[in-house]
Amino acid sequence: MYTKDHLNSAKMDLTENSRIVLEKRYLRKNSDGEIIETPEKMFERVASAIAEPENLYGDTGDFSYWQGRFYEIMHTLEFVPNSPTIMNAGTGAGTLSACFVMGLDDSMEDIMTTAKETAMVQKYGGGTGFALSKIRPKGNPISTTHGQACGPVSVLRHLSSVSTLVTQGGKRDGANMAVMDVHHPDILEFIECKQEEGQIHNFNISVGVSDEFMNAVKNGTSYELRDPESGEVVDKIEASLVFDKVIEGAWRNGEPGVIFLDKVNADNPTLNIGKMTATNPCGEQPLLPYESCNLGSINLTKFVIEDSDVKSLDWDRLKEVVHVSTRFLDNVIDANVYSVDKIENMTKSTRKIGLGVMGFADMLVQLNVPYDSEEGLSLGRKLMKFIRSESDEMSKTLASERGVFPAFEGSKYDSTDGFEVRNACRLTVAPTGTISMIAGCSSGIEPLFALCYHKHNILGGESLLYVDKGFEKVAKEGGFYSQELLNYLADGGSLQERDDVPDWAKRLFVTSSDISPEMHVRMQAVFQESVDSAISKTINFPNSASDDDVRSAYLLAWELSCKGITVYRAGSRDAEVLTAGKEKDSSEENNVESTDNTNLKSEMLTERQRPKVLSGVTERVRTAHGNLFVTINYNEEGKPFEVFASLGKAGSTESAQLEAITRLTTMSLRAGVEPSQIIQHLQGITDEPIWDKGSLVRSTPDAVAQVLSRHLLKNNSIDVNTSSDVEQLGLFVGDSTEEVIKESESSEEVLVKKLACPDCSIGVLVHQEGCLRCADCGYNKCE
Repeated sequence: MYTKDHLNSAKMDLTENSRIVLEKRYLRKNSDGEIIETPEKMFERVASAIAEPENLYGDTGDFSYWQGRFYEIMHTLEFVPNSPTIMNAGTGAGTLSACFVMGLDDSMEDIMTTAKETAMVQKYGGGTGFALSKIRPKGNPISTTHGQACGPVSVLRHLSSVSTLVTQGGKRDGANMAVMDVHHPDILEFIECKQEEGQIHNFNISVGVSDEFMNAVKNGTSYELRDPESGEVVDKIEASLVFDKVIEGAWRNGEPGVIFLDKVNADNPTLNIGKMTATNPCGEQPLLPYESCNLGSINLTKFVIEDSDVKSLDWDRLKEVVHVSTRFLDNVIDANVYSVDKIENMTKSTRKIGLGVMGFADMLVQLNVPYDSEEGLSLGRKLMKFIRSESDEMSKTLASERGVFPAFEGSKYDSTDGFEVRNACRLTVAPTGTISMIAGCSSGIEPLFALCYHKHNILGGESLLYVDKGFEKVAKEGGFYSQELLNYLADGGSLQERDDVPDWAKRLFVTSSDISPEMHVRMQAVFQESVDSAISKTINFPNSASDDDVRSAYLLAWELSCKGITVYRAGSRDAEVLTAGKEKDSSEENNVESTDNTNLKSEMLTERQRPKVLSGVTERVRTAHGNLFVTINYNEEGKPFEVFASLGKAGSTESAQLEAITRLTTMSLRAGVEPSQIIQHLQGITDEPIWDKGSLVRSTPDAVAQVLSRHLLKNNSIDVNTSSDVEQLGLFVGDSTEEVIKESESSEEVLVKKLACPDCSIGVLVHQEGCLRCADCGYNKCE
């Protein structure tokens, strides 16, 4: 083991990408926005704060010793805790947990209380889950007012509006999950509540299904809809009708997901307290009402060792890290700051923790094992079984030192000899989008997303070509590395289509889009065998996938005893940038991040002279600061040439800022900058979000971007059948999006849809682990 003095003197082995993410999102800053913390000091702060609870347990705890052990596993990037712990530990502010499920009962008082509690949790930085299953159906009588119930979907919309007002920990929009039992009479309305994109935009939705329902689907029979209060049967409906609606939604845009509630509660260790009917936003953490869970992940790439040119896993070191990280996460429960007393009481009652893994795909590459192979499945099963066994052992040790979790009596462990544990649950495979960027490894148990892609340095401004380190090394050693190959891959090409790449390399370097949905599900299932909570994983489909393909995956997930399933069909979201993945001219020079990191050069632009007469249009947009009037004037070619806007009274701060924005926009347009690039940099800037005609207007700059994008499309200023103008366009709004999709379908090229990052505005969001994340800045929709 390293000594703390040695670690303090050692620089962390961080990639450039890791440092960028840390500087933008994690390292502490002063009031002027200046960074006042190094990555080493950050983890020292976290280690000290999480070791502090050792002092609560007398002779069994040793603050200095465990402070050193905690720092060691983080400094070496063998283990990284969830983002709230890194951001908030030792600062005296914010929660250290990532996952919460709120209580929600069927009364106006309770609904409003839940809304208030949710706002407090999200203000502290947590994501929240809700079970809508107890809310009485729409139209049911209300005895106290002689009125009619609004129904659970209306309650969902109310909770969504509350979440819109709150930014999680001051760092990102609130993330939520809503679950409804498939036996609820309003299930069909719930399934279709997000058909119009942008509605209830800050919620994921999942249907909680039973074995009874799934068997009815399989057998082609009907099933019962029941009153949520009395349990009485109110109707029967064909299971296939409801299941088809679920599949249609999942095929269309990935929602709703499905949670297999009977499987969840078969593994529920504390049925003596209640059933679990909801999960956190990404679905990997089923919880009782008002429970929370703190997460952390082990970086599997750090345990690959080589002896006489033979690579294997260092099981002894992995055992040590599992033990230390299990203790770390148990300590988080005591070090935590809780925004709601009920959450503190429930969390300390069951003491659930969520130890998971990341870097699995990278580890397989290091061991020369294809992800979608029987060997890959076998190794995943063996690995998680080992981690489960060792985490159980450490939880037993903690129980002997500190006592079992308070709700132990009556739990499933109470009748199991030799299984006195400190934590009701120990394992979760959670989303690791941002912390895997810190660790420099692949996300969770997901396969590689891409081998090469265009990347923009958000701090330095340069555009780079990012290459997966493992692929680069093997390609050079194998003699098939070339700049042309990298350009091809970065522009959307598949390694599997290359004749100049050896078959063994194609087999090893499969990406998420190369892997069959069946193998995605099977990999999730082998990890689920040993995980006592659940798995956050995306089942990827090609754009050409049919409803039946999605249906087969859902059925397979149930048959293999997964606890839930989330799917994503490539290009299925309307609000996405369309790119043809067209290969750029081979004469273009691209920089490779891992070799020279040289900035791309660009020519100076010159502002063109304004013609005497221009024609244009003016559009009114409702913003949080009042009505905004945006005028776009066009040149003789019909392209946007200048933008003017007015808001409120002249001389106000908002008006001055808006004038600056439009002046710079006009200067850029006159200089020949593509409007799509301007839109990309303005869209997503958030001040006080407000809805206007079905579109979310986040700020006045965002409103200008929306107007510009609408009129860019209406005036045919872009060729939607090519990638050049659309590539950087960003999030379209309203009917304009549909126009682009319809015209794109007539193109002979294969179009791929991408989401522009709403934070840095230059990165592209990818769908992994049930989340949207940006590979450039670390933005994560739901981690």
